[in-house]
Amino acid sequence: MVTINDIAARLGVSKSTVSKGLNNATDISEEMRKKILETAVELGYTNKRLLNREKKLCIIIENMDYNTPNQFGHDILLGFKQMAEPDGWTVDVVPMDKDFQRNIPYSVFMMQNGYRGGFILGFSLIDPWMSEFKSCKIPTVLYDNYISTNPRVASVGCDSQDGFDQAVKHLVKLGHEKIGLISGPLESYIVKARYNAYINALSKFNLELNDNYIGLGYYISDSTRDNVQRMYELGVTAIICSHDIRAISAITECMDKGIRIPEDMSIIGFDDLPMTAYTEPPLTTVRQDRTALGKAGYYAMSCLQNELPICSILLRAPLVVRSSTGPARTA
Repeated sequence: MVTINDIAARLGVSKSTVSKGLNNATDISEEMRKKILETAVELGYTNKRLLNREKKLCIIIENMDYNTPNQFGHDILLGFKQMAEPDGWTVDVVPMDKDFQRNIPYSVFMMQNGYRGGFILGFSLIDPWMSEFKSCKIPTVLYDNYISTNPRVASVGCDSQDGFDQAVKHLVKLGHEKIGLISGPLESYIVKARYNAYINALSKFNLELNDNYIGLGYYISDSTRDNVQRMYELGVTAIICSHDIRAISAITECMDKGIRIPEDMSIIGFDDLPMTAYTEPPLTTVRQDRTALGKAGYYAMSCLQNELPICSILLRAPLVVRSSTGPARTA
């Protein structure tokens, strides 16, 4: 077990100075406090005083609405808390941005606040803390991200491949042969996973894989405007979108261009947001059970807390068929 003596010896300072740094005393410089915390993390020090005071977990969330009921983040948080709080855990929700991550390492933040584990939502591959998850020793669960090398980090999400297989199978039964994809840029694990799932699903059903049937773009309205008409003119009869918001934008773009849904173009989304049942026409989409995802996040956290090095949990993602898909148009 690493002790305060070990940290003091490494830094060449007194035990009292180390104690002040670990306990956020005011009569110590910020530079020294930072050195003490970073050295403590490097050596694997555990602040038992903080850990024994309260059973605390945190949900760290970025780029996701969690304050409004029925929003994606809100329901995931609800599921996690429904499992964690009856087990005696206090769960803090911490909104996050990249600037904060650049100023303090993940492990230092967790140790400083006495958190025994973190559930991470909404991170992209370019978030500064993503590289730290490869080696951190704190039980950590990532939603829609994956770290392959660290037994202290687990992943939860829905099975993108299963979802895309169901979507393509549904379209094939309706006579579609040219199926497009509209997605964001490949800068997140989940967008890459859905992009690969699309390619694999086309291959599974012996459909043409054509780069011209794929549209990637940062801005949702721009990417649908740039790609819907182009794909339609190429003979694409159905488009799968990487998430529901892009699918709803594609529906709007089709209506603006006089492309009928589903007579001229079928549209499928991914997520099953509450609004998708009320679009015009109602959107066919792959459903993610958001509350169940939160519960799965806590289950994975519990496994890690008990030193069971679970890798990933993928929930089934059923296809919800509504009126935005129909038989393929004929030439």
